[in-house]
Amino acid sequence: MNTPVVAHPSAPALPAQFPRRVLLAVSGLTPQIVTETLYALAADEFDPFVPTEVHLITSAEGARRAELSLLSDDLGWFHKLCEDYHLPGVKFDASHIHVMRDAHGQPMNDIRSPADNRAAADFITAQVRAITADSGCALHASIAGGRKTMGFYLGYALSLFGRPQDRLSHVLVSEPFESSYDFFYPTPYSRVLQTRDGQLADTAMAQVTLAEIPFVSLRHGLPTKLLAGVASFNDTVAAARAALAPAHLTLDLARQRILAAGREIALPPAELALLAVFARETLAGKLPLSAPTKGVPDPAWAKRYLREYVRITGNLADIEATERALKNGMDGEYFSARKSKLDKRLKTALGPAAEAYRIHDGGTRPRRYALALKPDAVRFAADVAIKEGN
Repeated sequence: MNTPVVAHPSAPALPAQFPRRVLLAVSGLTPQIVTETLYALAADEFDPFVPTEVHLITSAEGARRAELSLLSDDLGWFHKLCEDYHLPGVKFDASHIHVMRDAHGQPMNDIRSPADNRAAADFITAQVRAITADSGCALHASIAGGRKTMGFYLGYALSLFGRPQDRLSHVLVSEPFESSYDFFYPTPYSRVLQTRDGQLADTAMAQVTLAEIPFVSLRHGLPTKLLAGVASFNDTVAAARAALAPAHLTLDLARQRILAAGREIALPPAELALLAVFARETLAGKLPLSAPTKGVPDPAWAKRYLREYVRITGNLADIEATERALKNGMDGEYFSARKSKLDKRLKTALGPAAEAYRIHDGGTRPRRYALALKPDAVRFAADVAIKEGN
């Protein structure tokens, strides 16, 4: 096996150069997917990838078979592979075998119902999310084992959360070894086994290769809290779809919230009022606005801002306090503070998708501010409330 070469510090890091390198596989009743994939990764002549740890997602029966065939003292094919090809330090034990849980939190024996499908999708998504949260890690995911739905969910999860250093593949095994339960990897010595159709074959003659599968990463469109927190597979997919869909903004002043990128976002009156000012300008087809000057109160700006603020809040004391703060007009510092807080809230809720809903300064001087949305992409909710649950 080849040892990974360390790149020049200024060059982009290759997967093999990350300090933590994870092989994540799914399997059903064929745990040899682990050793076949590990062999193919480490034996690659041009781009070897030796994992520092291996993780397996499987069923309850799959876990039992994996422990007996890969880790037991009698068979222990994982340990034999590491010895045969001098792969020290690859961590893989029973704690790295993750049994899928059903909707009731019980170990899953198989995927046989829509509820099982949803539970499997959420379980696999959570594993991928956790691994890709580590910026010092490169993930190689194999979809070769398990039910087709397991491979699909693993591939889709990597598309949602994958980064430039992550890879997706399917392992290919030459005949007649592909159909043999007794084959685990090409041995560097002669080992004769009997295949399922009764043939005798030498494992030293087997060929195992990886077919890398390109994937489109949607990670950049996911909100920060979905990347760092816990969300179902369906919720994560919905967030990715919303980020890629045309931008539409609905402002519900009465409920102090907006609907943007398919997500309902609560906003304090101070930030919502500023967004409402620019939403009305957009709807009216007006030209971008100049911001108030720093240190120079602008009565016209205070008037348009307070008009929206009064529409939003029914708290008279709160309105009076804001009116006192702006009695001489709104200056540049007040405007910038409100805009900065609005940007932060949108970014937290929507991630990169927030860019479509920000108040932009035009990019040239003199700065003129406006929403980048077209009039038909903006609306105010009047008597119809925003649908709950988005």
